[in-house]
Amino acid sequence: MNPTFLQKPENGLQFHGGDLHWACANFGHDMSEWLDISTGINPYPYPITDVTTSAWQRLPSASAETAILDAAKTYYSVSKAAKICALPGTQSAIQLLPRLMPLSEVEIISPTYNEHAACWSRTGHQVREIEGIEDISGTAKIAILVHPNNPDGRKYLTQDLKALAKKLHDRGGWLIIDEAFADTDPEISLAPDVDENGPLILKSFGKFFGLAGLRLGFLIGPPPFVDKIRGELGPWAVSGIALEAGAKALADDEWITSTRSRLHNSAHRMTNLLAQSGLKIVGGTDLFCLTESENAEDLFRHLCEAAILCRMFPERPNFLRFGHPGTEKEWIRLETSLHDWTRSENSR
Repeated sequence: MNPTFLQKPENGLQFHGGDLHWACANFGHDMSEWLDISTGINPYPYPITDVTTSAWQRLPSASAETAILDAAKTYYSVSKAAKICALPGTQSAIQLLPRLMPLSEVEIISPTYNEHAACWSRTGHQVREIEGIEDISGTAKIAILVHPNNPDGRKYLTQDLKALAKKLHDRGGWLIIDEAFADTDPEISLAPDVDENGPLILKSFGKFFGLAGLRLGFLIGPPPFVDKIRGELGPWAVSGIALEAGAKALADDEWITSTRSRLHNSAHRMTNLLAQSGLKIVGGTDLFCLTESENAEDLFRHLCEAAILCRMFPERPNFLRFGHPGTEKEWIRLETSLHDWTRSENSR
C-alpha cells in the first residue's frame, strides 16, 4: 500500500488499521458519515436499561462483583477446578500478564491480534511469531493463540490444546488462549476443561455483546494464578456500571440465543456478498470475514472514498477483514459500493 498507510499514529500507540479518526484524516468525510465495519464487534448491542443510581454514585461492591462472576461462570461453563476474575477489558490482562512472568521465550501463533506480541516484547521477553501449534519449540515457556483466531478464524481440537497446556505447564510455563471471538461458537471454548495445568483463558465481553466501550472482560485459570491477577488489579478494578450491566447480559439466555442466530445469518450474507464481489474468502467467524485479493488496496480506497471503513493490514496488504453492518440501509450501502467496484474492475 501507499507509504501513508504504514505510518504509525503520532501518539506512538500500536496501529491496528481500523482507526476511524485516521480514515477521516486520509479520506475526508465527517465522522457521522462513516460506516465502520473494521471491527469484529456485534453491531446489534445488548440493550442496557435501568442501571441503578448507586452503580454510578458508589464504589463497586463485593456483592456486585460476586454476582457477575456467578453469571460469567455459568455463561462460560467454567470448570469447577478453575477460577474466574473480572477485568476492565481483556487488554488489561494482555498488558499485565507479561509483567507477572519471568523473562522467557514466548511463541505466538500468527497472524493474530498485534497487541499480544507488542506487550510481551515491550516487557523484555524473547518473542517469536509462528504459524501453528505444531511449530511450538521445546524451549518456549509461554505459547499464545487466539481461538478462533483473529483475523482468519482458525480453530484447534480441544485435546490438542489440553495436551499443549500440560506440556507447557510441565516445563514451568503456560498456554494462554484469547477466546475473544468464541461466544458465537461456545463449544470450542476450553473454559470447561481448565485444571491445574491451565490454560489461562481471556474472555472479551464487549465483542459479542456489542458493548466494547463498557470495558469488561474476564480471565479464567487455576485458582492460585487467578488470585494473583486479581491482587494485581487492585480494588474496584471494574466499574459498578460494567458489573451491573454485564451480570444482566450474561444471564439473558433468550437474547444470547437469538443473537447467535442473527450473527450466523449475517455472517452467511456477508460471505456470499464478498464472494460475489470476486474476493477470496480466507476465513472468519460469525463476527467477521477475512478476504484476500491482489486488488485489496484498490478496494480499500474505493470503500473509504464512499465513507466505508473495513480493516486493512499494512503488513499483509492483500488481506481485508469485514465486520457486519448494523442496519438494512447499511447493508444496501455496502452492497452498492461493492457492486460499483466489481463493475469497474470488470470493465478494465
